[in-house]
Order: sequence, then structure tokens, then C-alpha cells
Amino acid sequence: MACLDCSSCSCDPAATEMLAIAEAQSIDTAWSRYAAQQPQCGFGTTGLCCRICLKGPCRIDPFGKGPQFGVCGADRDTIVARHMVRMMASGAAAHSEHGRHIALAMLHLSKGHLKDYSIRDQEKLMVVAKRLGVKTDGRELMAIVRELADITLNDFQNQDYDQPCNWLNASLPAPRLKKLGELELLPHNIDASVAQSMSRTHLGCDADPTNLILGGLRVALADLNGEMLATELSDTLFGTPSPVKTTSNMGVLKKNAVNIAVNGHNPLLSDIICDVAADLNAEAIAAGAKEGINVIGICCTGNEIMVRHGIPLATNYLSQELPILTGALDAMVLDVQCIMPSLPRVAECFHTKIITTDKQNKIAGATHMEFDDTKASENAASILRVAIDAFRQRDPKRVHIPNFKQEAIVGFSVEAITAALSNINADDPLQPLVDNIVNGNIQGVVLFAGCNNTKTQQDSAYLDIALSLAARNVLVLATGCAAGAYAKAGLMTREATRLYAGEGLKSALTAIGESAGMNGPLPLVLHMGSCVDNSRGVALGTALANKLGVDLSDLPLVASAPEAMTEKAVVIGSWAVTIGLPTHLGTVPPIVGSDVVTGLVTDTARDLLGGYFIVETNPALAADKLFDAIQQRRSGLGLKTYSAPALSARTKPGSRQMPLLPERVS
Repeated sequence: MACLDCSSCSCDPAATEMLAIAEAQSIDTAWSRYAAQQPQCGFGTTGLCCRICLKGPCRIDPFGKGPQFGVCGADRDTIVARHMVRMMASGAAAHSEHGRHIALAMLHLSKGHLKDYSIRDQEKLMVVAKRLGVKTDGRELMAIVRELADITLNDFQNQDYDQPCNWLNASLPAPRLKKLGELELLPHNIDASVAQSMSRTHLGCDADPTNLILGGLRVALADLNGEMLATELSDTLFGTPSPVKTTSNMGVLKKNAVNIAVNGHNPLLSDIICDVAADLNAEAIAAGAKEGINVIGICCTGNEIMVRHGIPLATNYLSQELPILTGALDAMVLDVQCIMPSLPRVAECFHTKIITTDKQNKIAGATHMEFDDTKASENAASILRVAIDAFRQRDPKRVHIPNFKQEAIVGFSVEAITAALSNINADDPLQPLVDNIVNGNIQGVVLFAGCNNTKTQQDSAYLDIALSLAARNVLVLATGCAAGAYAKAGLMTREATRLYAGEGLKSALTAIGESAGMNGPLPLVLHMGSCVDNSRGVALGTALANKLGVDLSDLPLVASAPEAMTEKAVVIGSWAVTIGLPTHLGTVPPIVGSDVVTGLVTDTARDLLGGYFIVETNPALAADKLFDAIQQRRSGLGLKTYSAPALSARTKPGSRQMPLLPERVS
């Protein structure tokens, strides 16, 4: 096991505290495994290693002295483009499969097969149904649900190549749909888009890098379609998020409770666990847990139940192993995506039960308890009882819970933001936001998404860029592991707004927050949900674009994934570019081995689509480039532009220390 400088691994003090314990006990973590992998392959890092067929792997010499063609004759541009498209296809498959689960649940609910679920937000159901062309007047609720589910599932199976996916067609601004249609980028079918991407990148198929990347952008939009339907249907089933106060970081674990963490991305099981946990509290107390059952979240399943139920979030992706090291976690329940296969090995050192629940996502060494949504409450109760039994095996002498916990106000769906704005202007809720953008109080909007990556000190790039932009009056939105970083750091509080927002942004957030009855400003960073909920940022941008009669590419709206890691992050960034957003990546993607592909996703994309990638590993420079992109958009709209003010020591990026609100630490 490689020896680590724990303080360089994460800027989260709870994480570094637990990493020190891992080091002392010789327990492998993501960081020690990363250290053991050094040096990593330079060919793979630049995208110049091809292993699509069994004649390889083939490597292209980046300096032009060695081989310049693979055995089949593919050059660097074809190799890089093929692998990038395959990453997009995998990301789209992951997000859309999440959405398919939700759509099928809606279908089964409409047929009376799911006794444990209901439509919790009927108002949103009606809004979504009308947007998709479903008639609602005078119809029974389940008939509407059935038709909406059928229309949604048609996006996975439509055979008319010239008919765009229903959700994209109903959700993007008309100018953007026109542009995408002219470029033949609108997908007709999510599954076909993924299959065609894999087919065209097979040996002996598409070898034109431009054609390959355009095909990749088509599958990227299929991913956006999958995210849109997953978010909107989840809201109808589980409730549309509205502001709720909760807590975050590993201090949310309780010494005298049965602690059960839900980890992954799919809310179908975790939402039921939240409901059933209250019913089994007495059993937990009888087992000796004085505080009953304590459900906590990790990664995006954690975000799902955080924004809807106020369930505390323990941590984000990269540190998901560390709650086990506290000795206080009794069970971790896994569904799908971004789950480390190492979890059972770490849990072997403790009493913690690792439970997989999806037949397509099993892990050697874990206990598998397959989830059946027709028996959801029964399944949840069985899982909770496993956690209660595990609690009885806990060794009190090994319990060490880091004393770090931050308050967080979360749950800012588009509906919640609109509701807050309606307190200022009930007739035209978006007008106050437009007014503040026009007068410069809000320079623009940045959506943070993505993952954590061991190549970056955990969470630090998120914090550096957000603080820099907020100081320059940029409104900050976040989803997924980005949102987890900000919640753990205390940036989802009113106090953070007072401390770190520029004067204009502070004024706007205060006016909106006080009008909404929050007794102060909105939080500095608005938590919009899990990683599929990036679609909420698109929905807000679309509403603004429609109001102003412009395209998304005209708005001072940018995106950033400072610690991008997964294929899902690659495809999210790709659709963000495709809908017209300047999009920052803080991790260098495996494309730099091809000048052609790099040019396609930067300069050519800007010319064709208005969006483009900004690859920048330095957070301070990334913030400057994003701010410059916002200023260019402001100029294009005829709005006054601003130069960046000097940052105070408190808001200057680079301190890389958490928590940022020490008075909030318990």
C-alpha cells in the first residue's frame, strides 16, 4: 500500500481524518490505489492507444517518430475520435437506463402493479403531460400516467429516424431545435443512438473523425433526453424538490443509531427505505440503538433523497469508502453507477454489510438482496433488518466519527426557484432574474456538474472556481458530486452568501430569499439534485431563452466539471457544448493526442453550435476563462460587460482548506 500525504488527497478535513486511519490500519482506498498506479500510461492518457480489436493494442507515437498508424491503418485522429464516441455512448447508456427504470415504474404504476408508489406531485404530472402532448382534461389520473409512460418509452424504441425524441423536442428552445435539426444531430431513439455509436466505432467502420464526432454529439443529446425524462418523471413519482434544511459531511453518522447509507443513483429503492425506516425504529431501539435508524446518503442516490426528504449527505463519490472506516456504518445499500468494487474489501475489516440490489450490478463479496419494485416495502424492510442485525455486531471501541458537519439548504428545482421569484413578481416570475442579469447584479450563471477525480485534490477545484465566480457576481448552480462538495464545505448556507458573494449577487440572493420567507439570502450555491438533474439547469436556461426570444447559446450561461472522471461526465459535457454552452473540463480528456479532434470540440464546435470545451486544469485560470465567456455572451446581448474585480484573501482561490465556515462545524 502506497504511503499518502492525506492532506493532499482531499480538502475535506473529515476525509483526511479518515484517510489517516486507513493509513494506520493499512486499508486500501481510492487514493492509495491511485498512487500504486503511477506512472499511468501516457498513450492512454492522450487517447493514442487503441484496443478495439484483438490485433492491438496499437499505440501511436505522439512525437511522430514511431508508428503513426494502427495495424488496421487507423490514424491518431480516427483512434481518438472512436474512443471518445464510445465514452459518450457508455455515458448515455448509463443515464438513459436510469430513466428507463423510472419510466417503467410509471407504466407499472398505471397498471396497478406497484402498491408502494404513487404520484406525489400531481400538479407537475399535469404540466409535464401537457408539454408532451398528453390530454389531461376530464381524464383519470392513471390514464394520463399510462400515456405519458408510453410516450417516454417510445423515446427508447421509435423507428422513425426523422422524428426527434419526444422529450428533447418538447423541452429545448425552438432556435436550438432548428439548428440541431439542420445538423442532423437530433436523436430519434436513445437505444439506437447508443447502438449506432458502438457500431460505427467497430473495426472497419467510420474512420472520418469529423463524422465520428458529429455522431457522438447525437448520442450526447440522447443522454440529455434520458436525463430530462428521468428528472421530470422522478419528480412526479417522488415529489418535486423544494428548499429544505439538512446537514452534510461525515458528522451526520450517529454513534447511538443504526446507520444505513444508500449509495448509487436510482431513487426507486432509496425513497422507499426512507419511508420504511420510520416504521422499524422500534426494532432498532430494541437492538440497543437509542436513536433508532439513521439513513444517510452517499453520491447521487444521497442527493436524490437529500433534496426531496432532507436526508443528510455523508459524502460524494471519491470518499465513499471512508464512512465504513468510522466503524459506525452498519450497512451500505447499493443500486447502480459510480459504486466502487472495493467496498466489500474495505468492509471486511469492519462489521459493515455491503448490500447490492440490482441484478445487473453485483459485486464479489457483497450480500445481494435483489430489489423488486412490486415488493418495494418488503425489500426495504429486509434490508433495514440486516442493518439492525449488523449494529449488534458493532465494536464500540472502533467507532470514530469525524466531528465535521455543515448545515445545507438544498432542493432548488426550477419550480422552487420560480416560486421564490414569484414572491417578487407573481405575474412574471422570471422577470426579476432577467432584471438582475441586465443590471449586472448577476453577471451570469454557472452550472457545476461532474465527479471527483484522484488526479485533483478532492473538492478543491470546485471550491476554488465557485468562490472566484461568486465573488464576481455569478449565480452558482450545482448537481451530483459537485453539489456534495459544496454541501460538505458549508457553501449551501445563507452565511456563505454573506461571506463570499459579490455585492450584486448578494443583493439579488437576499432580495429573493427574504421575499420567499427565508429570513435572509438564498444559499451561495443552489443544490439542484443528482447528476441526471443537470437537466434542471437546461430547463432554467430554456425558460430564460424562451422569455427573451433567444437561443441557449446567446445566454450568459456556462458549465463546469472541474473534477470530471466518468464516461457520464464526458457525455454531459458533450451535450452541454451541443446545446450551446461554453463548458469547462478540469481533467484533460483522452483527446489531446489528436489536434483534429481537439479542434473539433473547441473551435469547430464554437462555429457550428455556439458551445465549446474549455480544458483547463488550473482552477484560477478556469474561473477567468468562464467569466470571460460570460462577458462575451453579455456583450452579444448588448448588456454591459465587467472586468473581474480583485479578490479578497478570503475569497481568493488556492487556500484549499475546508470547512470554509468553521463556526458551522459541530
